[in-house]
Formats: sequence, C-alpha cells, structure tokens
Amino acid sequence: MAISEKLKKIFDKDSKKIKKCLFPAAGYGTRFLPATKAMPKEMLPIVNKPLIQYGVEEALEAGITNMAIVTGRGKRAIEDHFDISYELENQIKGTSKESLLSDIRAVINRCVFTYTRQIEMKGLGHAVLTGKPLIGEEPFAVILADDLCFNENSAVLKQMIEIYEQYGVCVVAVQEVNPEDVSKYGVIKGEEVDDRIYKVDYMVEKPSKEEAPSNLAVIGRYILIPEIFSILETLPPGKNGEIQLTDALLKLAEEGKVLAYKFKGKRFDCGSVSGFVEATNFFFERITN
Repeated sequence: MAISEKLKKIFDKDSKKIKKCLFPAAGYGTRFLPATKAMPKEMLPIVNKPLIQYGVEEALEAGITNMAIVTGRGKRAIEDHFDISYELENQIKGTSKESLLSDIRAVINRCVFTYTRQIEMKGLGHAVLTGKPLIGEEPFAVILADDLCFNENSAVLKQMIEIYEQYGVCVVAVQEVNPEDVSKYGVIKGEEVDDRIYKVDYMVEKPSKEEAPSNLAVIGRYILIPEIFSILETLPPGKNGEIQLTDALLKLAEEGKVLAYKFKGKRFDCGSVSGFVEATNFFFERITN
C-alpha cells in the first residue's frame, strides 16, 4: 500500500548524505576454526577475493568512500590488504599477474580507510559504539562482512540509502527466514507502509520460534542515525550478556525512527560453513560462465 500522509509526516526529516560505512570486524570467527586461528574471518576468500573486500565494493557502489573499520587483536591482515604492497607489486610488475591486483588497487585509490580497535568483544552494539570516534555525529551505514549480499542491478546498501534519503530514519535490511531459524537473528514486527518497507513497531534479538513476532530477520546491513550512539552508551547488556544493537534500535523504533526493508537480491551467510561454500560456488560460476 502507499505510505499514508500521517507516516509521511512522521518520516519527514532533514536527510544528510551517507558518507561513511562502518565495518565491525573484531570477532573471533570461531565457527571457522582452525582456519581463523591466525586469519581474520573477514579475510576468508570467496574464490579469489576476501569477504571484506566484497563489502567495501558494495559500499563504493552505494557512493560511500570513507570506510571505518573496527578491528581487534590478530586483525592486522585487514589493514595490510587495503594498503600498497611494494614488494609484491614490484615482483609481478610487467607480468600477466599484474592485472590480478587491478580490483584492489581501484578500491585503495578511491577509498579512505580509518581504523580503531575493539578491546573486548561485548556484542554488535558495543562494536558499533567503538566506531563512534571514526563516525562522529552523522548518519552512517553498517556492513557485516560475513553477510555477503549480491544484486546484479543495484547493491543492497544502495537500495537502503535511497530509502533513507526519502525518510531520514534508520533502515535495517530484512529477509524472510524459516521459522526454525529465527533464533539466529534479530526479528522485527511491523506494518508494511510501502512496497517492501515496514514501519518497525517491535524487534527482539534471537527469539525462540514461539517468541518470534514474525519471520522477518535482520541481516548485516544497516543505515543508522547518530542518536544510536547515545542510546548504546547507556544500554544495559541484553541477550547473552552483550550490548545488542537490536535493543538500541528498539528504543528508536518506539519513537517511529526505524524502517525495515525487504531487500532485492541474494544474501549468503558466510559466517556459516554451508553459506560460505554456497557463496563460493555461486561466485565461481559467475566468473567461469
């Protein structure tokens, strides 16, 4: 249904251009041990490109060039990846292998990368709060690199930014999941106010099948307004004793400041082995066909 005049009034806010994308990348990646014992899970390759590079390229397609990355101990490889390797480039200069670095060179040349460290792993909300010095008081995007998204025509984050620019509130990406899987996600309840767009009334982190308000699960793409930081600063621990981003978003939802968007495209849960293999096969077929 078309969005009502009342909702238009609720969402009629001054929008600022999204200039920064935050990448929480401090997690341990325990589901991929022992591979992630010394390698960041964000650097696991889908064919020949690490997960986090797919995320950065998605942000670039959405018009964002400032990448803010929250890392942790043992994550130095991420910073090295988005930097020049003079020895390697000198070694392959003038050979057929030189072209293999063209994609990452283009990313490095177009982006500004900033970093900070999350000293303790206290949940996604805490990771986002840790990124505040890199973001400042402005709206921003968030990409979780192990949620790999693909759309042939328009990147998922680009779709979300278009919605944010229209309404000026937080936007979370959602997809329908099997009711048996809702306990793996934040889950929303809301009224559909436009095609694929829901005004979020309630959301809960990792509910049981019986407690879930719907089967619309939040995946790793967000547009957040700066008010989220002040909420996270005073938010008590939630599910699993962690600072949950879902709990902070619920407070904004109660003020009518959160929309959910059922995005167009494919999403691969590369935090799981099965999703990682599925993504590898999908992108391998695209490269070889």
